Amino acid sequence: MDSHRIATGLGRGPRAQPELAAAAVSRALARARLENARSVILFLTHHFADNPTPALRAAARAAGCTQIAGCTAAGLLTDEEWIIDAPAAAAMVFGGAALLDHVQKNDEDVLLSLATPGDLAADWLDVGSRRVGAVAGDVLGRGPFRVWSGGQVRREGRAEVALRGLIGNLGASQGVRALTSPIEVAEVHDYDVLKLGHYPALNVLVQALPIGVREMERIPLHLIMGGVTFGDPATAIKDGRYRLNHIVAANMSDQSITFAQRLTRGERLFWAMRDTLAAERDMRATIDRTALGLKAPPDFGLLFPCTGRGPHFYGDTDRDLDLLTHRFPGLPVIGIYGNGEIGPLDEANHLYQYSAVLGLFRANTRNAA
Repeated sequence: MDSHRIATGLGRGPRAQPELAAAAVSRALARARLENARSVILFLTHHFADNPTPALRAAARAAGCTQIAGCTAAGLLTDEEWIIDAPAAAAMVFGGAALLDHVQKNDEDVLLSLATPGDLAADWLDVGSRRVGAVAGDVLGRGPFRVWSGGQVRREGRAEVALRGLIGNLGASQGVRALTSPIEVAEVHDYDVLKLGHYPALNVLVQALPIGVREMERIPLHLIMGGVTFGDPATAIKDGRYRLNHIVAANMSDQSITFAQRLTRGERLFWAMRDTLAAERDMRATIDRTALGLKAPPDFGLLFPCTGRGPHFYGDTDRDLDLLTHRFPGLPVIGIYGNGEIGPLDEANHLYQYSAVLGLFRANTRNAA
């Protein structure tokens, strides 16, 4: 694909005005050396959520097309920079053979998938197509948020568009530091895990904690979680084959742990902790794996980090975005900070938390021909 057929642009200002969306599209068109776009990904900050329609119309006029998909979010990013808590618009324009199709979809497609917190549904996730995207909400899942496709706000609170003329590979970085190897869930009741291996679950957790954390007056349970593995447990952590299960409570009476999602006896669980260095290492590995699976240099990327993982987590910088742009200088990248990340896990679509989902895409030269 001609590298000048896809590009991003930003528009920012003191107030949420439609002109910001037009400015983002115009800058993207200029960078792509296009007069008009075939389709556009447009993200707006939450300041536009009450009424995004004027901004969508302004973007459509600037792009010369109505095939616009996107959402409002707590923050947004491009290959140029990230923006949180300030009125802004981010656009990615498509020319050439690549386009967004919100009408026709099939199981071979990669679907850009966006939803508001109250409109995400398990049956919507559970389809044959691979999904990449995010939940358009802040860290608490509050506030008005909107999604759109075909240039129209979706009343159902969900939007999906097929990425056509492209080959994509998807990955996810959960970025936790493993404190133990996977241990068999030996005894469980409802949401409570009573025993891991031969020992009470809480006792196993406490013994696994770093000394400095173990000696705290109150264990920071919000930083600790269980990782439930898939496939060979010996390689699951290294390969990223696990889903994170968040702790609801530690119960001193019976030394059990209450989880957000039920576990079953015989599953394998390891204790993990959120850690910036581990997240950075895992993101680097995720970029490498995703690029290797693409089998050619990417033409653009989609990046969806959790609001709780972005600049607030890394200390006023976004190392996930930095690693991607340093790995592929000049690569057009766009995304949002969401309240849940949508991507692949164990050959299915999964809703991640505190993670970063990455999609890398290149031209489908066979279709282009």
